[in-house]
Amino acid sequence: MFSTTKKIGILGGGQLGKMLCLAAAEWDFQTHTLDATPEYPAGRVSAAFTAGDFSNYDDVLAFGSDMDVLTIEIEHVNTDALRVLQNQGKTVHPHPDALDTIKDKGLQKSFYLDRDIPTARFELFDDAKALRKAVRSGKWALPLVQKTRTAGYDGKGVAILRDAGDMENKCLAGPCLVEELVPVRTELAVIAARNEAGDVRVYPAVEMDFHPEANLVEFLLCPARISALEAAEAEALAERVIRSFDICGLLAVEMFITADGQLLVNEVAPRPHNSGHHTIDSAATSQFQQHLRAICNLPLGATDQLMPAVMLNLLGEAGHQGPVEYEGVEDCLAIEGVYVHLYGKAETKPFRKMGHVTITADTAEKAIEKATFVKQTLKVKAASASLVAG
Repeated sequence: MFSTTKKIGILGGGQLGKMLCLAAAEWDFQTHTLDATPEYPAGRVSAAFTAGDFSNYDDVLAFGSDMDVLTIEIEHVNTDALRVLQNQGKTVHPHPDALDTIKDKGLQKSFYLDRDIPTARFELFDDAKALRKAVRSGKWALPLVQKTRTAGYDGKGVAILRDAGDMENKCLAGPCLVEELVPVRTELAVIAARNEAGDVRVYPAVEMDFHPEANLVEFLLCPARISALEAAEAEALAERVIRSFDICGLLAVEMFITADGQLLVNEVAPRPHNSGHHTIDSAATSQFQQHLRAICNLPLGATDQLMPAVMLNLLGEAGHQGPVEYEGVEDCLAIEGVYVHLYGKAETKPFRKMGHVTITADTAEKAIEKATFVKQTLKVKAASASLVAG
């Protein structure tokens, strides 16, 4: 019997939580969110909001004790509390063991190595001093990529070290992993979904383009401009990865196609993901509804891409911080196939994610043309009194 009375608890109240709550409302599911303040995006749309810290054992345990199903919108949650709740009979997706592996990038990369999942060559280091020693000895050559093992998110915790100056000034502190800077031809993301019955559905690969300063995805294109064989291989690899982690829910698998045609897994996120936002407006089933289907062990929805789409992240303009103002929205809404999604964040700051826009068209070329106009026209700014100096 299909029931709408289950309480679904979401750890995290950001924009992903908000969009998950909106999708749940279509089926009258009761969503409850845990985060620092109800002023966060999900606070305005969830059935109930609990103020607390999703990384705190007691807060997560107390919140989850009244839920039937628990899920996340961010990886960095207290997994010890989730294990207790799981032992008490609560449904927890994704499961805590997978979360602990994924949120530590060192463990995540080792997971791929142990299971022969293709990934770039890497090594783990205790600190920046050990890394510098390895470079001086010739064991590692510049350029290379350094990542903090934990807490990296939205471009934070990643440094590209190209020369001796970078080694001294940009090297990240603390335990880290280092990987070779592979020659990338195309950056991809593939979202896979799996339910408790073991069924898996995979969305078409999307092509990602990153902002040069913020290290955030600036736009993505679906379907990706790759060969049919490469697309099939990417989708098959995403299915292999989600089955390896034994995850229920969504898994966003970020990948590289190298200059010589290798397909490598970069990293994963066990939740709805920025690279799947376009599915709200351009796919048979949105990633958010798919996540709900998966964690509630419902039949998974079709993942067909109904038409080509481009997704643009709306990032706060450089130099602007303060109460948000949106410039050019009306001009963009006048264009057929332009869908503006604002996250409800009252304050903007440089490169903060404030929303996204999905642009659809009959062809990828037309979608890109319209997206170029939107990118040039729609700006996220603050009042002139709030401009950041420099």
